[in-house]
Amino acid sequence: MSQEELSKKIIEKYQEDERMMIRIFAQWCTNHDVDAVTLYEQAYPKQGKNTALQEALEEMLPKDEASDISDEMVLEVLQFFGNDELAFVVASAAEEKRGGR
Repeated sequence: MSQEELSKKIIEKYQEDERMMIRIFAQWCTNHDVDAVTLYEQAYPKQGKNTALQEALEEMLPKDEASDISDEMVLEVLQFFGNDELAFVVASAAEEKRGGR
């Protein structure tokens, strides 16, 4: 495998993993009756519309049909991808849903 092919495969794998991270975040929001777009905008107010998030939201299962995604899981996935600002906003929303505020 050439260096160029290897680089292409690495980029494709990262993009695939990033899409999975977005789907996990979107499904967590759906499962917890939280507006994913609002949370994203709170974390990244200057970024504008996130097309990948919009696409993921269109594919979400209703919460009664979806697998449970724990707060811890979504936070770990977000932090793994360096989305610390979004992880902070999600943690705050999770705490609020638990009655912590």
